[in-house]
Formats: sequence, C-alpha cells, structure tokens
Amino acid sequence: MTSDEALIELGQRCGILPSYFDLQGQEHHTSQATYKALIEAEGLDVSSEVAIARALEELRLEQDDRWFPAEINIICDQETALEFGLGASWQLRNLDDNQLVAEGSPADHIVLPPLATGYYRLRAETPERVESIRVLCAPAHLPLLSERTGVERIWGMSAALYGMRSARNTGFGDYSDLAALGQVAASHGAGFVGVNPVHEMGFHNVDAFSPYSPSHRGFLNTHHIALDDLPGGFRNSQAGYGDIRDREQLDPLAHRAVHNKELKAAYAQFTRQASAADRSGFASFCAAGGQHLDRFAQYEALSARHGGSWQSWPDHGLETDLEDLEFYKWLQWVAESQLARAQRRLTAAGMVLGLYLDLAVGPRRDGAEAWCEADSVAQGVSIGAPPDQLSPAGQNWSLSAFSPRKLKQADYQPLRRVLAATMRHAGIIRIDHVLGLNRSFWLPDNGAPGGYITQPFASLLSVVKIEAERHGTIVIGEDLGLVPDGFRDQMRAAGFYGYSVLQYERRPDGQFPDPSALPEQSLACFATHDTPTLKGYEIGRDIDWWAQVGWIDHEAIEPARQERAADVAALGQLSPAAEDSTGDLDPFEASVITALARGAPSLVCIQLDDICGQTEAQNLPGTIDAHPNWRRRYDIAIEELGKCSRLSSIGTVMARHGRGSVSKA
Repeated sequence: MTSDEALIELGQRCGILPSYFDLQGQEHHTSQATYKALIEAEGLDVSSEVAIARALEELRLEQDDRWFPAEINIICDQETALEFGLGASWQLRNLDDNQLVAEGSPADHIVLPPLATGYYRLRAETPERVESIRVLCAPAHLPLLSERTGVERIWGMSAALYGMRSARNTGFGDYSDLAALGQVAASHGAGFVGVNPVHEMGFHNVDAFSPYSPSHRGFLNTHHIALDDLPGGFRNSQAGYGDIRDREQLDPLAHRAVHNKELKAAYAQFTRQASAADRSGFASFCAAGGQHLDRFAQYEALSARHGGSWQSWPDHGLETDLEDLEFYKWLQWVAESQLARAQRRLTAAGMVLGLYLDLAVGPRRDGAEAWCEADSVAQGVSIGAPPDQLSPAGQNWSLSAFSPRKLKQADYQPLRRVLAATMRHAGIIRIDHVLGLNRSFWLPDNGAPGGYITQPFASLLSVVKIEAERHGTIVIGEDLGLVPDGFRDQMRAAGFYGYSVLQYERRPDGQFPDPSALPEQSLACFATHDTPTLKGYEIGRDIDWWAQVGWIDHEAIEPARQERAADVAALGQLSPAAEDSTGDLDPFEASVITALARGAPSLVCIQLDDICGQTEAQNLPGTIDAHPNWRRRYDIAIEELGKCSRLSSIGTVMARHGRGSVSKA
C-alpha cells in the first residue's frame, strides 16, 4: 500500500468523505492536504509516512479487532434481542452513576430487558476476552406537538431579545423583558415566543456581538440579566446608563461596561445580606453544576486577567482566586433563575410551549466551550459550508466543532450538556444547521480546501431524543441549504420538525408553493434574522444593501428589482382577499401572513420585526461593520406592544385559521 492509499484509508476510517457534489452537480474530490488536516483535527498524527502507517494500524486494531460492536442504539421500553453475545456473560450498568441495571449468564445471544431512556454500558465477557459496548436507549421519536400539548396547530412570535425596549430595562433586552413579551404574545393567542440564542457570550468579551458566535453554549448570557430582579435586595437606579437606553442602535460595549459593574456590586451585596433561602439555592446550584461549572468559572476568571481569548493566554501562571470563581457561578445561577421564571410566567399566561430557544451551530474558537471541552473539540479546523443557494461563495463560520472520534470517547457528555442547557427551560428549541448531526463541512486553518466529515448520525439522533424526552422539548431542525437526498425524511421520521422559510421556497418557475402544500411536521415563517423583513422584502431593502456593500453591479440592480416585484406579486396572490379582514396590514403582508396561518405546518412563527412593520433586517450575512448587525432596536416598547393594532390583526388571522389561544392539555 502506498502512503497516499494509506492516507485515504485512514481518512475514510475517520469518516472523511472522498468527495461531495455542489449545488450545480459538480463533484469536488478531497485533496491530500484536506485529508491530512481533517485527520489531524481528529487527534491522529499524519506528520510523516511512518506516522500515517502507525495511525492506520492503530485505527484498524481499534475498529476491526472486536467481537462485539463498540456502540449500539436501541428503543426504550421494549425487550431487545441483540445479534451478538453468544456464550458471553454480561452486565449492564448506567453510564452516569455505574449502577447495575441488568445481568445475564453465558447462554444464547444477549437479550436486554425493557429499559428507560438513558445511557448505559454493557460489559460482555467470554473466556477469551472482555469488551465494553456503549448503549444509547432512546424513544422511537422526539416529542410531537399533539403529544406534548394536545393541540395540532399553534403560532408564535420570534424576537431579538437584545433589541427589546422597555420602561425598566437598561438599554439591552433582558430575561424579564422576555417574560413580559411572552405574556403580551400569549394575550393574542401565541403558543410560544422565540428569541436568538441566549448562550454565554463571555463576561469579558469585547469583540463578538453575534448571538450565533457564543463563548459557551452550555451556559447563559449574563448580559441579559435583569438588574431589578436580583437576589439579595439589590436595586439598580439606572443612573449610570446615561443615554445608552435612548440610543437608536445598541452600543453593546458601552452597555456591558456599566452592566458588568452593576452585577459586581449586586454580588457584593448578596455576599453581605442574602437570605438563608437564597444562599441555600445558590449552594445547591453550585453542587449540581459540579466540575463542569467550576471549569467554566475558571475560564471566566482567567479572562478577567488575560483577556477574553484563551488562544492569547500565557502558557504558565494561570491561577484564579476562589472569590472570583464564586462570582461567575453566581452570575449563572441568577441567569438560570431568571430564565426559569420567564418560562413559568409564559406557561401561566396560557402558552402551550412557552420559550422557543435557539441552539447555535458551535462556539467561538477562542471562547469558553472550546477551552473547557478541549479534549472533545476538533483542532485546527472551523465549521463552515460549501457554496449553496444561501451563500454562493461558501461560508467559514469561525466556530469550533466537536470531533466525532473524541466525542464518542467522552460518551457524548459535552453535547449532552449543551442540549440539556438549551432544553431545560424551553418548550421548543431549534437546532441551527441540523445537517451537522449527519455530516460537517470543516475548513482547515492551513488553507487547504474544505471537506466533509461524517458524524455518528444514529447515535447523535439518540442523544437528542433522550435529552428531549427528559425535558419534554419539541425540536426543530434548521434544514435550509444543501442537504443529502432523503435527509429531511429521516429527520421527520425521528420526530424533528422541519424549517420552512417562505421567501426561500421560490420554485424555478418563479412561483411560490401554497403553504397548504408544505409539510405538516414543520415550522413555517416568512423571514429570519438573516433575511429581509416582510416590509424590507416588499420594497427591496436587501437589494439596496447589496448595492451599498458592492455585492451587485450597478447594471444588475434594476433586473433584481424587477425580479423582486414579480416575487412580491406571486406571494401577494397566495391569499389575495386577505386584506378585507386584516386591519393595518398592507395587502402583501396580509396575503403572506394569512397564507401562513391557513397553511399545513403545525407551527407558524411571525417575527416581531414584521409585527412592528420594521424595514431593516437584524443581520446581513457576510458583513461585519458594513451593516449594523445585531444592533437594531425595536421601535416600540413592550409596554405599548399590547395595544399594537397590527399584533391584534395577526392574532385574529391566526385564530380564524385554528391557531388561536389554547389551553395546555
């Protein structure tokens, strides 16, 4: 075998695809440089021909020299006859606490009794050898809306939490605003309220503003902590915020500086005069968080001394003070408590699902999660996407990826923690770029072309199903863009709800499908944070921005506007008589919203941007400073939203089509 052949076999044993097809059907073959970079990201040495041969031999031994599989996926609550284990004695233990669950003597093939959902370790022993098998026991499918709530069709609202205005916040939307927004939405029949990811951005982070570039997805964004809802009796006067609260656009850095100072003062007051109940609650939170919480707090404390990027930290002298650690744990306890209260307020207001939270694709490469979970993260690569209809130039998201090989070795614990953190206080979550459960596109730091690496798809589905059942959470899989044939069918069979953005559903003939023809097991919407709003789409505001940033030639502007006018006309015919009974909505808005309301998807989501009639989008993908990404504030305060006639009109349309107020089953 030549060294090139050995490298290719090694890559394929790591799950690296030898090629992939782009949107135009052109095949791209994985280069030798890409194979090397992606194999190294999996933790294997390919620095020389000898190293490649050694790594291949080790992997062959690891994968082939087994009598029994290394991992199996089974369905819960039913007896499972395995196709292996003839003559083996065996023991089954819970993976997390090592408690014995079942055992058997040498006989026929192993038969596992009905098991509760969870993670197990099967030890099979014969006179010749002993092997360990990881067992992932999951429900047949994820929770479904009708099972979870007793209703078939609901609608909800989505919003940018950071952009919320209220009489009581400090110029940056907070968890109390989230609860208040949801209560207003519930009064108009909404069954959920969704927001951008609320993952931790980093207390000392001064560079990243996008909620889709978090520091750690397993912890909450402390910049959303409401200062008038803190334990220990702290009261914020808002005097230090100057004009921050009144600015047209957010000033994240200015807000963070003042907000962080207030939080430190609040913690100092908590240490002096907290009640016994609050102290006990905080202690219980710390005990439950264990080493994982300790490690995160250590990262935050080190960031205060050495900067928000661990990649620039010194190699030695990384020490932290115990009091510093307690402060960062306290922040997470407060954020967790406030988010939990928000969910309780929403369900009490009649929302059948309450919070709809977003799980980002991955964390920043220089952030806390990449540092805390370094043993499970792929090194030297970033997650991205090849060219597709969403981004013809391809994308590099500068986010960390879990290594499939390392994640298995960690018994999927890092992923399990991230999922649990997002699901814990949510009736519904959306997994961004759900294709990543099947395969990931990795871009090497060394400049080699990107390539796909497959994931342990069946096992990752089991992990998601186990965590979703534990938390009673419905799961949407964001499946836009280029996906393999049959992928969406597989995901729906597993209980995932698809994600349909109407403005992306345009057919080659220039027409749009009637939403009544869209899959029932999906969430339908017109726009996202990355697309033009209803108003913006109608007037071509995104085309204005393309011209402004130089993405479209001057001579192409008018044809683009003509094409958009045709699209607006086509969408306006989906429900042409809708304007007769939709209040302040213009005919185009009325047509789209009515079409969504009467459509087949079980879940429909309307952006607060569209409820308010805003023109500008929250984000223009592919830009950083050329567009005010993640800085837009809503024109209307929460206190005024309940009287908004446009919201009332939308609620009426939704109720007319069977998506009005419902009671929890």
